Order: sequence, then structure tokens, then C-alpha cells
Amino acid sequence: MSEENRVLREQFKGQRLRFTDNQRRRRAAKGKALGRKVLREVCTLVTPETILLWYRTLIARKYYGSAKRGPGRPPVQESIQELVVRLAKQNVSWGYGRIQGALQNLGRTVSRSTIARTLKAHGIEPAPQRHKGMSWATFLKSHWEVLAATDFFTVEVMTLRGLVRYHVLFVIEQCTRCVEIAGIVPEPDGRWMAQVARNLTDAVDGFLRSKRYLIHDRSPLFTSVFAEILKAAGVKVVKLPPRSPDLNPHAERFVRSIKSECLAKMIFFGERQLQRAVEQFVVHYHGERNHQGLGNQLIQPEESVGKAEGEIRCSERLGGLLRYYYRAA
Repeated sequence: MSEENRVLREQFKGQRLRFTDNQRRRRAAKGKALGRKVLREVCTLVTPETILLWYRTLIARKYYGSAKRGPGRPPVQESIQELVVRLAKQNVSWGYGRIQGALQNLGRTVSRSTIARTLKAHGIEPAPQRHKGMSWATFLKSHWEVLAATDFFTVEVMTLRGLVRYHVLFVIEQCTRCVEIAGIVPEPDGRWMAQVARNLTDAVDGFLRSKRYLIHDRSPLFTSVFAEILKAAGVKVVKLPPRSPDLNPHAERFVRSIKSECLAKMIFFGERQLQRAVEQFVVHYHGERNHQGLGNQLIQPEESVGKAEGEIRCSERLGGLLRYYYRAA
């Protein structure tokens, strides 16, 4: 047998012998019966260790039950995963148990461990970590109806003393975009700001009488006395981080609109002319200017808006700088 193996090896000299799985199994079964000592004497094509390794593999395959094994626990449905993630993101203080209860209300039975694995897979932290801080977007949405913002913009006015920079203070209601001009003055100071705060919180016609939060930047013009007067009227001041105009976008957009559509196209000779231009633009802004952020609608539309019948007329302000087209009643 050994001589036959040597002859066989000489025939395939320089080539590696390839065995099929069936040949390995047959040699392994017979080699195990011979034992390691005999194999060393008669086996020349492969080492005894290789044959015994084949035999151990043969035993392992006998007890390998993957072919008979079922598919296992099915994965969590994609719709349920999306619902778990949605509940966690929209309710940062909800723990696994609270989310589990909300899912039961929706006809979905999900274990706490499944909820935990799903949130972990989507990179969402447990409730204590999620509840540490509220995002700015969440704050705005939760206080939309009682939130207002304020800011300054400046305009150069020609006077007998030369060019004078006037400061215009305005307040904008976040949910409706309604604007109130709080004052126009060349040099605002603490006393003037205090009077503005009292006017804004007046119990009869104050623009902030139904508001609870007022956001503004960190300008030193917004003094501590200004904040205290607002607080006494139930309005809390929310200061924006430094250099973050994107956190007060509606106020910034109003400044851009009034400057690009009106103020930048005029030369002002005196404070009265500036006041008239600002007042006319605010009227136009509320009732005659469509706002893309509000679905391209007017803030305060008249009854004739949207009608398809009647003579088309044009209303002009500031010498035709601002125009509005409407149907005659």
C-alpha cells in the first residue's frame, strides 16, 4: 500500500493532491479505526494529524444542527422600530416603560428590552440622558403661541447736524409674524428701554400682554431693568447665545424685508420721515404683503382677498414704492 502511494505521488510530482469532501470522509472513517501508530506507517499522502482532523470535522458535522434549526426569533418590524424612535425623540423624558405603555395604547405589545435595543441601535440615549437638555426647536414649538422676539436695526437719517444713526426697536410675534414698532430714537438708554418695557406689558393694549417669553440677543441695550419690568408682568426674557442670528430667524427676516423693500431705497430727511416710512411699511407688511413662511398668505387679509370677480385695483404707498393689487368690492 505504501509502495502504491509512492508511485501515485511520483505520477503527480510537483502537484498538490486535491481530495473531495466525500474522499476525506471515507479516509477519515477508515483512518480512525487504524489509529495514529499504524497511520504513521501506512499513510504517505497526508499526515496522520490531517486524517484525524478530518475525522473530528466529520463528528462535528454530525451534530451540527443548522440544517434543522428554525429561523429563530423574527426581527422587530420596521414600522414598530420607527414608532419607538418617534416616541423617544418627541418625548425626551419618556423612559422604556412609558414608551411601552404608549405602544400598548396603539395596539403594539413590545418588551422593554426590545425598546432598549431599538433605541440603542438608532443611537438614542436612555431617558435620563435625553432629558438633560431641551433643543431650541423643541422650546420654540412648545411655546409658539406665547413667544415673541425683539431686536434693533439702525437707519441713517440726514439732519441739520449731519447724518444721525437712528435705532428702531421692534417686537415680532412668532406664531403670526405680527410686528409692533416699540420705538425710534437716536440714542436709546436705560430709561428709554424701561419705558418701552412698560408700554409693551401694558394691561390694556401692551403687545406682550398675552406672551410669556421674549427672546433677544445679548445687546447691552437690553438692560437688567428692562428684564425686571417684563418679569414683573409675567414675561420671561430668554437671551440668545453670542453670534447666533439663526436662532431668531423671523426677526432677522423682518429686518431684511423692511430694509431691502423700503428703507434702502429712500433717503430720509428728519426723524418724522423715517417714522412715516416705517409705519407705512408695517401696514403693508401686515395686510398687503404675502409671506412665504406662512404659506404665501397675508397676515391680516381683507374679505376681498381670493375673489376672482371685480375690478382689479392697485394701492400704492410711499409714492409707489410699495404696491398691493386687489379686487374692488
